Amino acid sequence: MKSLKELTRPNIWALKPYSSARDEYSGKEASVFLDANENPYNTPNNRYPDPLQRELKDMIALVKKVTPEQIFLGNGSDEAIDLVFRAFCRPGIDNVVAIDPTYGMYQVCADVNDVEYRKVLLDDTFQFKADELLAASDENTKLIFLCSPNNPTGNNLCRKEILTLLEKFQGLVIVDEAYIDFSDEPSLTGDLKQYPNLIVFQTFSKAWGCAAIRLGMAFASPDIIGILSKIKYPYNVNRLTQQEAIQMMHKHYEVQRWVQSLLNERERMIKEFAKLSCCTHIYPTDANFFLTKVCNAKAIYDYLVEKGIIVRNRSGITLCQDCLRITIGTRPENDALLEALRKYKP
Repeated sequence: MKSLKELTRPNIWALKPYSSARDEYSGKEASVFLDANENPYNTPNNRYPDPLQRELKDMIALVKKVTPEQIFLGNGSDEAIDLVFRAFCRPGIDNVVAIDPTYGMYQVCADVNDVEYRKVLLDDTFQFKADELLAASDENTKLIFLCSPNNPTGNNLCRKEILTLLEKFQGLVIVDEAYIDFSDEPSLTGDLKQYPNLIVFQTFSKAWGCAAIRLGMAFASPDIIGILSKIKYPYNVNRLTQQEAIQMMHKHYEVQRWVQSLLNERERMIKEFAKLSCCTHIYPTDANFFLTKVCNAKAIYDYLVEKGIIVRNRSGITLCQDCLRITIGTRPENDALLEALRKYKP
C-alpha cells in the first residue's frame, strides 16, 4: 500500500487537533474541577465525558481481542464512515470504489463530501471479484468499501477475494462487519496486523441490541485510529452511551444467547418462508435478516403495513427487483408475519 501520509489529505496530516480540557487532564484523583467551564451542579451529567472512551475501549479490547489503540468509537458506524472520507479523500479529486448493491450510507457520505463513488456490480450470487474492483480504481482511488455480511443481500463476501484486494490495492480497504456476530466467518479484526491498509467496522446496533445508543466501532492500525481520533468532534460519544455500553459489556454472554436464539429463528423462518405461495426465492444469508424474492413486493409490503407489520421493500435496489428484506424478530413477531402471509391473496 501507499504510505499513510500519501493516503491522508495533506491538510488533515498537518492538522493540529483541538485539545479539550479532558484531553489535558484525564486522571480520577482530583476532586475539584475548575478547568472546563462546566456547571458544578447536576452531577454526573454536568461533566464532559471521556473524549477517548478509555474504560469502554479497554473492555471492548478484551472481547474483540485487539488493543485499545486499535479501536475508534463513534456516534454510530455512520460517523466512522463519514470520517474516513474526510480524512483520506480530497473533495472533487479522489474517488472510492464499492460493491453494488450494498449499504446506502457509503454513497451518501461520498456525495456529502464531494467524492466520486464508483459502483462495481455483484454477480448473480451476490459475490465480487477483487480484479474487477481493482480495474475500477485508479491513482486517485483512496478507499474500497465492502460489507460482509452484505446489506441488503445478507451473504458473506468471499474471504479469498477480500484478502486478494488487501494484498493488491494501494489504498485502504474498509470491511463493514455490522452483522458479523450472526456469521460463521471469523472477523477480519484478527488480520489487522498483517494488513495495515485494513479498516473493520462493527456496531452495537445489531447483536448487542443497542441501536438506540448510537455506538459504532472501527478497528485499524493505531496510526489510522490516530488520524480518525484527530478529526472527530472532541466529545463525540456521550457519557450515557459510554455507561450503557459498559453495562452491556458485562452482559457479553447474554448477548451470545440472543444471537443463538436469532440464528435458530432464522433457520425456522427460512424453512417456513419456502412454503409460502407468494415466495419465489430465498437468498442465502449470514446475517440477522434474509432477502426473499416474492410475487409482488410492493403489493405484499402494502398488505403487511395494513396488518401493522413492517418489513423492507428493496425493489428499488440493484439486483433486488421484487425483493423484501425480512429482519428476524422474536418468535411471536415472526409468527405474526408468517400468519399474515399465509392469508395473503394476490
